[in-house]
Amino acid sequence: MSIDLEAARQFIESGARVLERHQLAVLLDNGPVEPVLTALAAYQNGDGGFGHALEPDVRCPGSQPAAAVVALDVLADINATRAPMVTEIADWIATIAHPDGGIPTVLPSADGHPRTPWMTPSPEAGFLTYALAAGLWRLGAQHSWLDTATTWCWNQIEAIDKPVGYTVKFALQFLDAVPDPARAAAATELLRPAIREDGTVPVEGGIENEHIKPLDLSPRPNAPSRALFDDSTITAELQRLEHEQLDDGGWDFDFLHYFAGQTVEWRGLTTLAAIRTLREHRRI
Repeated sequence: MSIDLEAARQFIESGARVLERHQLAVLLDNGPVEPVLTALAAYQNGDGGFGHALEPDVRCPGSQPAAAVVALDVLADINATRAPMVTEIADWIATIAHPDGGIPTVLPSADGHPRTPWMTPSPEAGFLTYALAAGLWRLGAQHSWLDTATTWCWNQIEAIDKPVGYTVKFALQFLDAVPDPARAAAATELLRPAIREDGTVPVEGGIENEHIKPLDLSPRPNAPSRALFDDSTITAELQRLEHEQLDDGGWDFDFLHYFAGQTVEWRGLTTLAAIRTLREHRRI
């Protein structure tokens, strides 16, 4: 089955944010990256971080780690390795980091603003540390925080007992990006016990049967994380992804739809991610 790419384009153009519309132009039409950078800059704060619901689940104006993850992903996807934003984000991350490099998942500035129930401020370092380090490694960044955080990530993964849920997803992002393939391959195997026979990882506390799918755990061909999945699993997942295109041309996400703005924005992000994954696997 092939997807209806024109319907997907129409869905992005009709309902997604300006940012995702410009990203789609880069992805499908080899469009310029400057409009993407301009759209992304609208979410950046004076402290160098990002907020303003760039990550749809936490909608405060103030800078948040989850928004920085999204910003780094955007920059990596358009190969903006020399954009000043890369260093600005790294500098901001360093201001909120614990001494060992760990990063809180949600900062107190989220209080008093719309957010999903899982975006509760807490001072404890969490799994977004993996994602932030991964984003900077993908961009070829050099920064003192990244050095410290990389040690934190290795220590956490190599001491892991029972990996679960989004810890697995973000740890795999780090292992796919960090430039130490032998160590990453060994650490990837430590996460194998979390993966069920069908290639999914369950999400405790989510909606009924919520789980993370193989292509969300390992979205890029030839990544170290692909060692966790056989070819038949990936092929079946690509077919599933094709079949999940809806009548309106877009894709939907499979975690809690909490409020209207979050739902609209995540559908745009999910649709763009589906197109990117299928394109990277030569399905479109």
